[in-house]
Amino acid sequence: MLHTTAAMLPSTSSLRSLLRLSRRIPLHRLRPLPRPPLLPHIHLLSSSSSWPTGDARATYDPLVPPDAVSSASAASDPETSADSEGSWGVFDPVAGRIVMQAQPSPPPSSSEGEEEEEEQVKQKGKTIGWKGESRWADVATARRAGGKGKKAARATYVCSNCGEGFSQWWGTCRSCQAVGTLTKYVTGADSSDAEGSHHAGRSWIQQKSKEMVPKSLREVTKGFDQTGWRIPLPGTFGNEIARVLGGGVVPGSLVLIGGDPGVGKSSLMLQLASIVSDGSEDHESSPVVYVSGEESIEQIANRAHRMSIRSRDLYLYSSTDIEDILDKIQPLSPRALIVDSIQTVYLRAFAGSAGNQVQVKECTSALLSFAKMTNIPVFLIGHVTKAGDIAGPRILEHIVDVVLYMEGERCLSHRLLRSVKNRFGSTDELGVFEMSESGLQAVLNPSEMFLTEHASDSEILAGLAVAVVLDGSRTFAVEVQALCVPGCRTRGQVVGIPISRADVITSVLMKQAGLKLQDSVIFLNVVSGFELTETAGDLAIAASICSSFLEFAIPNDIAFIGEIGLGGELRTVPRMDKRVMAIAKLGYRKCVVPKTSEKLLKPLDLGVEILPCRNLKEFINTVFRPEG
Repeated sequence: MLHTTAAMLPSTSSLRSLLRLSRRIPLHRLRPLPRPPLLPHIHLLSSSSSWPTGDARATYDPLVPPDAVSSASAASDPETSADSEGSWGVFDPVAGRIVMQAQPSPPPSSSEGEEEEEEQVKQKGKTIGWKGESRWADVATARRAGGKGKKAARATYVCSNCGEGFSQWWGTCRSCQAVGTLTKYVTGADSSDAEGSHHAGRSWIQQKSKEMVPKSLREVTKGFDQTGWRIPLPGTFGNEIARVLGGGVVPGSLVLIGGDPGVGKSSLMLQLASIVSDGSEDHESSPVVYVSGEESIEQIANRAHRMSIRSRDLYLYSSTDIEDILDKIQPLSPRALIVDSIQTVYLRAFAGSAGNQVQVKECTSALLSFAKMTNIPVFLIGHVTKAGDIAGPRILEHIVDVVLYMEGERCLSHRLLRSVKNRFGSTDELGVFEMSESGLQAVLNPSEMFLTEHASDSEILAGLAVAVVLDGSRTFAVEVQALCVPGCRTRGQVVGIPISRADVITSVLMKQAGLKLQDSVIFLNVVSGFELTETAGDLAIAASICSSFLEFAIPNDIAFIGEIGLGGELRTVPRMDKRVMAIAKLGYRKCVVPKTSEKLLKPLDLGVEILPCRNLKEFINTVFRPEG
């Protein structure tokens, strides 16, 4: 019985046997099968994934000699004959012919495939802006880790306290010895592909080394206007901040503001944002973005309403993702960016929660790169620890350009803004503000906050003395109070003065001036919580102790400037002329100074009587002498 399945023809003997078999069967019983059912069968035998065209097939008649078939096929299709060496032959006994399957066409060359892939990449790049403007969020993306292929996700255990990473879990962090602080972090597809690794922040400032070349100082400063370079801060409040910053806001600078909770950091930055946004007479208003990771935009708007801030171009945004923040502010192209606070933001490419050392360092580095690339100043608000330092790694203060500390007691209304680091100005400047219901207000005469008004015949003037100190370029008249209680069994207290310095002055008064202070308990205090650390206040401390011990009131129109040595001598201090000029403006008529400063102060003619003294004995005889 003849089967209707196709058969391969391995040799000519099999063809002859099939030919004899086909002659025995009458031809009228054989009906040609339709060709479509044979197509799937032929497709399975082919090594190509596509069905060849009709030109690639040839028929074979078993009654015709093979030479004739080959010559006929060559004449009808020369291309097929040329490739017949690698063709497949399938014989259909029902149809009585051999179906030839041509050799499959070779796949496209690798060069053509690469060109098509590059063309697709180019078309895709046009949609996301590769050829056009770059995304600001790219500066927050770390460099991609090297190597071929894609690495499997790896689990890392990161300490939430210090940010140290380990390959396996431990009950106690081996770096900071904290218990139960290791959390599992698995690097996802986003962080592994998006240039994220522990080697990401090799450079704080992204630069194109091929385009950067050394330039001479003359070439850099040619045509550069130093006066109009900084962003001005108009008004009394703006001038007070500009004094601390060194003259204004430097474009592209990164400023860090630290302070205790509730001291007024957010209020200070919100008022600063309003001033920069409103501009000045020479500069038009421009957008400023205030980003908060601690408050919602409604809460910020409520505080702005209470402080009477109604700037038109002040934008508020609440987010903790650095890349999201930079993407959202890019269409605005702001004049300044404020982030409140650096301990609440994070980068997705790095392990750990927001606020740990790794996240704080990497977020600050990303914002530094953003500031230098766009020339937009960035202000960061930082939390402080119990010791008063900014929370996070110490390198945080090295990365930024300016570090400001805001100081003040909660029970007092005055606030001090001090510069600790400033790459664009002096660190000796100090800003004085007063907290009110409508926000912070600049204090025009800072000495008034440290003085107490008393009548000349008041009984409480005993034990009070005025010291003239310098804090940066600002001169302050500070009131020092002393109380000597004889026969008291309690221990004396010192507020606002270093205890070691107070002990030295008391010992020198007992030894060199002959005061019997060993039987008395001494209490010292500086008005309004001021920290008197400068040695120029030594003479005022000694005067207040002598006044309380001798029960002799000091006139309220006299000030004291000078340092006390262990031998009881009075030593001069820097900037004596500026100190005397400051108290002259405040209405003081007399000033006790060291003898060595007399020649410097006499020619000034400021309307202040100079009382020079060599040592403590002469000082006591000059000040505590009854008027005859």
